[in-house]
Amino acid sequence: MTSKERAELRAKANPLEPIFQIGKEGISENLIAQLDDALDARELLKVRIHLETAPMKPREFAAELSEALGAEIIQVIGGIIVIYRKADKEKIALKKQERLKAAGTKQKKKAVKIKGLRQRQKEYDRARPKPKPKFTRGAKNGGGARNGSKNSSRGGSR
Repeated sequence: MTSKERAELRAKANPLEPIFQIGKEGISENLIAQLDDALDARELLKVRIHLETAPMKPREFAAELSEALGAEIIQVIGGIIVIYRKADKEKIALKKQERLKAAGTKQKKKAVKIKGLRQRQKEYDRARPKPKPKFTRGAKNGGGARNGSKNSSRGGSR
């Protein structure tokens, strides 16, 4: 990887938040599996190392993660590691098929009917009708200010 590519990836990683944390237990198989899945989905990740409790230094963690995941380390700054791995669509499809075989069932799509806000509001209103008001606006005092009463706000002088 060239330095220009690295710089470009560092710029892309700048606004990202770390989505994984490594603490006193270090790197486990579950963490590697989750990082692997996340790299398939995102390609670029940030990992936070808790410096006070971690058993190794961040650079050592970075080297171990790079080796285990087949990813490249873009940068290590303080307790933050930035990892990159190009997503391979064929590899992702094979992993998905293996998981389905392991589960023993085919993945079924659920039939979901998406309702819009207006449709949901109409159904809600039908189920809970609003009580009709006893008085209409302005009916009190013979129609309000438009009947030429003294409190009229329209017309007239002050």
